[in-house]
This record gives sequence, structure tokens and C-alpha cells, in this order.
Amino acid sequence: MSPKRQAQESEEKTEEQVIKPLEEIQEQIQEQLEEVHVLGAEQPATKPLGEVLGQAEKAYIAYTEATKEVSRIYRENEQQIAEAYRKTAQQANLVCENSIEQASKAREQEEQRAIETYYGAKEQAQKAAEEIIAEALKTRDDTLSEAWQLRAETMAQAWDIYSKLIR
Repeated sequence: MSPKRQAQESEEKTEEQVIKPLEEIQEQIQEQLEEVHVLGAEQPATKPLGEVLGQAEKAYIAYTEATKEVSRIYRENEQQIAEAYRKTAQQANLVCENSIEQASKAREQEEQRAIETYYGAKEQAQKAAEEIIAEALKTRDDTLSEAWQLRAETMAQAWDIYSKLIR
């Protein structure tokens, strides 16, 4: 699951957790207010001040409890969001490290292939050079041998001619 999707789901869950208790608290306050209104309607100005103050105190206590609950839920939401961010950051760092490691391995493999290709090409070039040198030496030796043989034949003919002339 993607980090964005996890964060979104966490946010939706937290929002649901905040909204449900908030709605429950609002319902409790509404019930308290209705109770106060019903009691106020049944006994129009004949309630003693202490009873009215007691109801007001209950309403205030319900309000402060609701405020505390909302604050607690928002703190929990903040912690859940922080945790989701931390997990997302951890996953992003892990993915980044893995990508860097894979790229490094790929580079090393390509460098090794390039080195092997270089040495293979160097070896082929050396063999080709040795073959060309061997062929050049053979051609030179053949040419020198032919030239020496031609010289020997020419010298033999020259001595033949010279010896005929001298006789």
C-alpha cells in the first residue's frame, strides 16, 4: 500500500474517531439542554435557584468534559498523523536506499562488463597485430629470399657471360 494511501486512511480513521465522540458529546449536551428546557417548561418560575444552578452546573460539567474529550481526540489524531508521517518517511527512506543500492550494483556490473569488453578488445587487437606482424615478416622473408635467389641467378648468368668472354 502506498504511503500516501496509508496516510489518507489513517486520516480518515482519525477523522471518524474525532467526529463520532464529538457527535456523542453534542447529543449529551443537547439532551441536558432538553432536560433543562423540559424541566423549565413543567415548572415555570417555581424552581428553586439551587435546582437551576445544579442543572447549569451539570450542563457546564458536560460541556467541560466534552471539551476535554475533543482535546484528547485531537491529541490522539495528531499523534496518529505524526506516526503515519514517521512510517511514510521510513518507507520513503527504505525505498530510496534500495534504489541507490540497486543503482550502485548496476553501475558496478556495467563497469565490470566494460572492463571485460575492453580487455577482450585489447586481446583481439593484440592478436590481430601479431598476425599482421607475422604476415609482414613472412612477406619480407619471402621477398628477401626471392631477391636473394634472383641475385644469385643474375650473378651466375653474369659469371657465365664473363667466363665466355674471357675464354
